[in-house]
Amino acid sequence: MKIKGTVRLNLRWARKLWCGISPISLTALKQASELYNFSITMGDLLYMNGGWYVTHVGLLRLAHRKACAGIRVEAVPAFCDVAASKWAFKATVFKSHSCRGFVGYGDANPSNVSLLVHGAEMRVAETRAVNRALRKAYGIGICSVEEIGSFAGPVKTERETRKLPPQPVNGNGSNGNGTRVRDRLCQIIRQHQLDATLVKSYAVDFCGTKTLREATRDQVENFVVHLADWAEKDRNALLCQLNSYMRPQEGAA
Repeated sequence: MKIKGTVRLNLRWARKLWCGISPISLTALKQASELYNFSITMGDLLYMNGGWYVTHVGLLRLAHRKACAGIRVEAVPAFCDVAASKWAFKATVFKSHSCRGFVGYGDANPSNVSLLVHGAEMRVAETRAVNRALRKAYGIGICSVEEIGSFAGPVKTERETRKLPPQPVNGNGSNGNGTRVRDRLCQIIRQHQLDATLVKSYAVDFCGTKTLREATRDQVENFVVHLADWAEKDRNALLCQLNSYMRPQEGAA
């Protein structure tokens, strides 16, 4: 009964979050929900580029439900280069105390991770290794979003190198085109039909401040460039990120 409830909830949220989602994708969601009890509202699944991806959170929750006996992770020195921020890990998942283990490898370096996590390549590599091992252990054919460097484009895109001209955060200044940073942000929100409140919450998190007013001019400019680039590359992935900032009552069934 609980699984049927999860299926219904997932289908309802999928139609709400990803307008125009295909019947095939909904069928795939239904099957994944029934087989693994994955939940969209709990952040277990993401829908990007016409396909479903499981998240690290979803895999860990599944391992907990299946009473996983343990996960062992170790670095692979031959493929690690600290100076170049290149890391590789081997993870072994033990489904039970008598299990011989399911092995998965994961690597990360500045060229295959998002700009947002540069400097955290070691943790990304560990996560990818654990994800692969968990997917093997529990027979999950859905790729995990962390393995593909989700939300990441090339290390440096043309758009990311073109910073907006300096201007105050409060929007009193204007760039060469007469468009203020705030106006540019509003334009992106309208163009891609984003929730302004969620965008503001994401901006605060992105800038690492308590409020947006405390963010520096450069931080806000970088966020606007980042938001525009992500919205153009993968709006579905951006929507998932924004929805993670929903208040609990908004995400409830």
